Amino acid sequence: MKNEELEKKITLNKYGRLRLKYLKEHKKAEYTILLVENKLNSHLKEIQEIAEKNVSNLIEQLKAKSDLTEDMKNTDPLYWVGTMNTIKNQAEEIVLKDLIYV
Repeated sequence: MKNEELEKKITLNKYGRLRLKYLKEHKKAEYTILLVENKLNSHLKEIQEIAEKNVSNLIEQLKAKSDLTEDMKNTDPLYWVGTMNTIKNQAEEIVLKDLIYV
C-alpha cells in the first residue's frame, strides 16, 4: 500500500496547513520522519485541534480582561468588532508562536 492509503485522509484547516508548511520549510528532518512513519496526518490533525481549542480559550480569557460587553454589539458595533478582531489576532499570534512554529 502507498503511504497515502495507510493513513486516513484529513482536511487541514488554517493551523494544519501552516504547521505542514513550517515542517516542510524549517524542520525537514522532523517532516521526513513523520512522513516515513505514517504519522504526519495524525500529527497535523492533533496540532490543528489543539490550536483551535487554544485560540478559543485565549479569546475568552482576553475578552474577560477587556472592557468589552455584549451590549456594545448594539450600542457601538464598530468598537466591538474592532476590539474582537484585536483579541482574535492576539490569541492567534500566541498560538502560532507557541504551537505551530516550534
